[in-house]
Amino acid sequence: MPRLSRAESQARTRELLSETAQRLFLSDGYHATSLEKIADAAGFSKGAVYSNFSGKDQLCLVVLDALYAERISAIAAVFSTGTLDDRLAAFEAYAERMIGDEPRTQFEVEFALQARKDPDLRAALAERDAVVAAALAALIEAQVAELELTPLLPVPDVARALLSLGIGLGVQRFVEGAPSVRVLIDTVRVLLGVRAVPMG
Repeated sequence: MPRLSRAESQARTRELLSETAQRLFLSDGYHATSLEKIADAAGFSKGAVYSNFSGKDQLCLVVLDALYAERISAIAAVFSTGTLDDRLAAFEAYAERMIGDEPRTQFEVEFALQARKDPDLRAALAERDAVVAAALAALIEAQVAELELTPLLPVPDVARALLSLGIGLGVQRFVEGAPSVRVLIDTVRVLLGVRAVPMG
């Protein structure tokens, strides 16, 4: 097997560290996961972590980037084929599994609370939030064009409303466990101008 170049070796080390960090952040939470713990689990020294990341917060942002990309990719796959009803049924099944998922929600809430103390970290999270909202808007725009829908609001506003509802519902499901994601599915229908949800 050819020997890795220095750049390839560093990229592989960075990948292993970020994968290990993701596993530990999700299993143990943000605060309970130290850089020493990540380095040890990945088979590296703590110095290797600092050679690739400025610190725990930057490593956490890399993990969040991976989780957000995975989430957007999964939602895009759900909405890729079938009628709107088919797509919404598939999205509802996905949402029931993922919205309020305890490991991810705990990790994201812990890190968001940590970021409140640091303006630079808050700004970094805001940038990522904007990227997710833009990706969601692009996905909705594609659905509107393909299925000839007439949304009740501009698509960026629809994306922001659904993202905010999803985040709030996720926290509520994390805390209470019970709320159904049906309200999110019905809201998608209403905002896309498909049909009104019957009252009562």
